[in-house]
Amino acid sequence: MSNLIKSYTSKINSLLKKILKEEQSKLLKSAKLIKRSYKNGGQLYIFGTGHSRLLGEESFHRAGGFAAACPIRDDNLSFKKGARKATALERTPNIAKKALSKYKITKKDILMIVSNSGVNHAPVEAALIAKKKQIKTISISSINYSKKAPLSELNKRLYEITDISIDNKIPPGDAIVNIKNYMVGPASTITGSFILNSILIEVANSLKNEKIFPFYISVNMPNARQNNDILEKKFRKNNPHL
Repeated sequence: MSNLIKSYTSKINSLLKKILKEEQSKLLKSAKLIKRSYKNGGQLYIFGTGHSRLLGEESFHRAGGFAAACPIRDDNLSFKKGARKATALERTPNIAKKALSKYKITKKDILMIVSNSGVNHAPVEAALIAKKKQIKTISISSINYSKKAPLSELNKRLYEITDISIDNKIPPGDAIVNIKNYMVGPASTITGSFILNSILIEVANSLKNEKIFPFYISVNMPNARQNNDILEKKFRKNNPHL
């Protein structure tokens, strides 16, 4: 195996172990919050911009995934309008407000906000909107990065606002492998997916006795169609992407 791949693997494993050691109580607390919301008829919404937006897609309608998870989708949050435009938009006021207004998020729901730097205008704005509406929030960001990155005009860091703030342990800049003084090999998507799915397997365990178990089965597995049809029918009313 290449020494570079070994180094990347080792660093990723170290990050995951650090998250497990230092953030486990917050993962469990998040799972309890989501379970409580679900039992009260709530849904888990996931907001992110740029590559952080990928965790919303990771949660949505996938094998072994939580059926009550809904990504916040908006062209202004993605790269559809081009990379430079996307970078500018996530630093623009009212982008989060417009995106969130497309969804009927209430106090019964949970809003998870993902932002590696934890300082850009859109994710911070999303957290402030949720706080004003008394919607419980969970954030995934790098605390170290947040403390070093320049703040938006909102003058807040994401972890300072949300009810539960989970540290993804990523160093400033995201990349973790040095090649001729250039950092490559981003890690936040990997750690973010680990954090998200660690929470959701705990949610699954807490809901294992539900009459309708709210987790999808891979369409290539036995009984998938019947299971997934039931879940789609149950959640279609609240999830516009179904």
